[in-house]
Amino acid sequence: MAIRITIDNMLTQRGMSVGEFADRIGITPANVAVLKNGRAKAVRFSTLDAICRVLECQPCDILHYEG
Repeated sequence: MAIRITIDNMLTQRGMSVGEFADRIGITPANVAVLKNGRAKAVRFSTLDAICRVLECQPCDILHYEG
């Protein structure tokens, strides 16, 4: 099972830096890097909620299943 997270694309589209994004969702830039690089083992719903709020997107816009 492979879940790919495409936060990079969304940040680029919105002209937002990793540091700004991390500040706005309340996690460290290092943890954003873990998400972006696909090394995260889990994502809290509160973090997913913050990501979607800040990026003005739906979870399906950033989470993709590759079977």
